[in-house]
Amino acid sequence: MKASKLVTTASVSALLVGMSGVAQADNWRYAHEEYEGDVQDVFAYAFKEHIEDNSDHTVQVYRFGELGESDDIMEQTQNGILQFVNQSPGFTGSLIPEAQIFFIPYLLPTDEETVLEFFDESEAINEMFPELYAEQGLELLQMYPEGEMVVTTNEPFTSPEGLDNKKIRTMTNPLLSETYDAFGATPTPLPWGEVYGGLQTGVIDGQENPIFWIESGGLYEVSPHLTFTGHGWFTTAMMANQDFYEGLSEEDQQLVQEASEVAYDHTIEHIQGLAEESLAKIQEASDEVTVTRLNEEQIQAFRERAPQVEEAFLEMTGERGEELLNQFKEDLEEVSSDEE
Repeated sequence: MKASKLVTTASVSALLVGMSGVAQADNWRYAHEEYEGDVQDVFAYAFKEHIEDNSDHTVQVYRFGELGESDDIMEQTQNGILQFVNQSPGFTGSLIPEAQIFFIPYLLPTDEETVLEFFDESEAINEMFPELYAEQGLELLQMYPEGEMVVTTNEPFTSPEGLDNKKIRTMTNPLLSETYDAFGATPTPLPWGEVYGGLQTGVIDGQENPIFWIESGGLYEVSPHLTFTGHGWFTTAMMANQDFYEGLSEEDQQLVQEASEVAYDHTIEHIQGLAEESLAKIQEASDEVTVTRLNEEQIQAFRERAPQVEEAFLEMTGERGEELLNQFKEDLEEVSSDEE
């Protein structure tokens, strides 16, 4: 694996040097979970550019590994060390259980146009989620999709039986573990920094991620069999420390909102066609890669196992989860009817 992608938390100390209490408002710190040029990085730099072009503020962007793992940067944001953070619900699930809704398989469609319209118009996304994040001291600025989830394994599969005894890496997310348990695999929670080595040594037999991340992280080198199961999209969220945000002037709050909207629009444009480009790069780089796209009959065998994951979600989240799920389905139905 490339040296630049090795995890290190040493620079956390460097970040703290010279800081006393609250970070200076004119030098905002923003951390995300991905590498240079990846989707979250594209969003972060579009946000940074708008802030710096329209104010005297500066934005310092930290990529994956520079300040630790996903859990580390969330803790730093809640403590006010960072002003902004980009973290997927896959890692936020223990903090905000309702955010795990994105891991109910086959809830979201895989059609790109429908997914993008859903994120634009969904009441669940744009009205209900901000309240849930606010309870954890976080100002939710944007939720956005990054790409369809693809499973990579050490050998091809086309059915749940093909995943029997396969150790599939999951994010530290109880509902995602429930999903792969339902799919017949052995879910194995693992921090991202250990995934490449785990695949290489056989500690795990597979993992799931959007195709651009499989290409960027070189996962196809050690997990060459790619399967499109159609079970969901990877979603992420960009947020601010709420105390910091509420302490801004109205002008700066508006600036932050505008910057997040500009970054959202830029990123949505960026991801269109990205999966196809990334897959082409993977196939050009490796002769060992195989690509399996499950047909409708094969997908149905996995889809039939989804209800037990939905039931687990409701058990974890209670009435609020049920309300969110109902709104989610209503929003999806409206978007789907618009497409017809």
